[in-house]
Amino acid sequence: MPGPNRMKGVAKPRNAGKTLGRIFRYMSHYKAQLLLVVLAVIVSAGANVAGTYQLKPLIDDYIGPLVGQQNPDLSGLLGQLALMAGIYVVGAVCTFVYQRVMLSVSTKTLYQIRMDLFSKMETLPIRFFDTNTHGELMSRYTNDTDTIREMLSQSFSQFISSTVTVISVFVMMLVLSWQLTLIVIAMMVVMLLVVRVIGSRSGMFFKKQQKAIGEVNGYIEEMIEGQKVVKVFCHEDACKEDFDELNDTLCHAATQANTFANILMPIMSNLSHVLYAITAMVGGALGVMGTLQLGSIVAFLQYTRSFSQPITQVSQLFNMVLNALAGAERIFDMIDEQPEGDDGYVTLVNARVEPDGSITECSERTGVWAWKHPHKDGTLTYTRLGGEVEFDDVVFGYEPEKIVLNGITLRAEPGQKVAFVGSTGAGKTTITNLINRFYDVPDGKIRYDGINITKIKKADLRRSLAMVLQDTHLFTGTVRDNIRYGKLDATDEEIEAAAKLANADSFIRHLPHGYDTMLTSDGANLSQGQRQLLAIARAAVANPPVLILDEATSSIDTRTEALIEKGMDQLMHGRTVFVIAHRLSTVRNSDAIMVLEHGQIIERGNHDQLIAQHGRYYQLYTGMFELS
Repeated sequence: MPGPNRMKGVAKPRNAGKTLGRIFRYMSHYKAQLLLVVLAVIVSAGANVAGTYQLKPLIDDYIGPLVGQQNPDLSGLLGQLALMAGIYVVGAVCTFVYQRVMLSVSTKTLYQIRMDLFSKMETLPIRFFDTNTHGELMSRYTNDTDTIREMLSQSFSQFISSTVTVISVFVMMLVLSWQLTLIVIAMMVVMLLVVRVIGSRSGMFFKKQQKAIGEVNGYIEEMIEGQKVVKVFCHEDACKEDFDELNDTLCHAATQANTFANILMPIMSNLSHVLYAITAMVGGALGVMGTLQLGSIVAFLQYTRSFSQPITQVSQLFNMVLNALAGAERIFDMIDEQPEGDDGYVTLVNARVEPDGSITECSERTGVWAWKHPHKDGTLTYTRLGGEVEFDDVVFGYEPEKIVLNGITLRAEPGQKVAFVGSTGAGKTTITNLINRFYDVPDGKIRYDGINITKIKKADLRRSLAMVLQDTHLFTGTVRDNIRYGKLDATDEEIEAAAKLANADSFIRHLPHGYDTMLTSDGANLSQGQRQLLAIARAAVANPPVLILDEATSSIDTRTEALIEKGMDQLMHGRTVFVIAHRLSTVRNSDAIMVLEHGQIIERGNHDQLIAQHGRYYQLYTGMFELS
């Protein structure tokens, strides 16, 4: 249940030093700019300290002697004021310089972090995306990187400035009065203890806050995508309750973290006022006794402000840094994720068939592809890409303890159409995922043209395949761009030919701008059937030897399905095709039909053979006609 007790025991960032080190390694690419920042910060802080010290000679050497004179000579006073103004102007210019340069460095650093994050994301296996919500991943690009930006643009330069200021002011206070300096040191010890106690409490909740933000974002994104389902089943109230629970967790974590962070500044400010008052009283007493001059007292009081203010700022930065480190850890955790393994060495190359029947590699595109297979003795062999796929006693489970496929053995000859039928969860889609090596099998072998697919580079393996999924995904761009996604160098003529093959050309030309019509929000301005047709056209333009159709016509009505049946037959002609379909009418003409149940093939054969067996396929097929 939601509530405060759920927040107990939240850990701090695991290794703050290591995380900071990684951030600084990104910043090390801008050493010249950082050096300029450090120099500008030192000059800026030094100018403020030097300007404050000028109060002593201004009062003791110029204002004091002029008091009571009938016709005072103000030239020396004006010169001293001009000197102070010049010092502060130099400090202001340097402040502008280091803030502007630091902003540039932080922006470029975040640019590189985002690039590394996105590059790593593109190498991660499908399993990673199956176990992390989209909202959690998006929060690393948004909330987490934003906390790093705040830390880099403000904390880095501010920390240097505060350090230089504290050291410089401490030295100047010792020069002015060691007695008053002892009072300042005692109060600083108290202030540091307060920072430590309150800062450690706030740090407990910053990481939980970032995690809760990701969970809330993930839930919101999921609800946005599934609003139709929510409304159809009247789950609005249930969704609100679930969101309230997630939002309560976020609210409590943020409240706890920011409560401690926000009370720190007032406490430190009040302690600095107390320090100022004590210093003023003791300084006044020393002045009355003649131990200190008035100018020294005024300068020292100003230094007291300058000394406590950086410590207060550092206390604020401490919370900002904790927040940023919590986000940075999540980003680096993703960057450190194990990428999708690929130990394959067989590649797909353009080839030419010589008159004697031998196969040679060539640079130009001939329409013939071959597997280039290097051997340990340094020789190369070429196997023409035909599209033969073989499963040999394959066992697989998404989790080791939950077997999905058990002893799958099948063979698809080049040009054959193999269909998989069976109840939901029987393992049909899993088989196609294994052909693409979205997952690797722990037992058994899968061969492609006689080559174990673990020996084939994944990019080359997937380049030889095309998939049409049940859940289509269209990218923001034109219709032409979405079809071209199957073959990035496809010409406009090839794109239109693929659309005609999938029977999508007619509806495309009726769109407002034809093939140049912009699609957004996953093709929300198209019907589900039209989106499916574009996905089929995308597969057609790739012109692969192996085609996988996973419920490719599930979202197309019976009339549209009849219209594209001829086009689909043309698309499948001469290719090895794996078909997953619930409509058994679409698999009647398959060369082989595999009936799966509980991860095993219980029947196999063509349509007529399976009907004659009067087994499970017969029951499914006759049941379908009875329902119709």
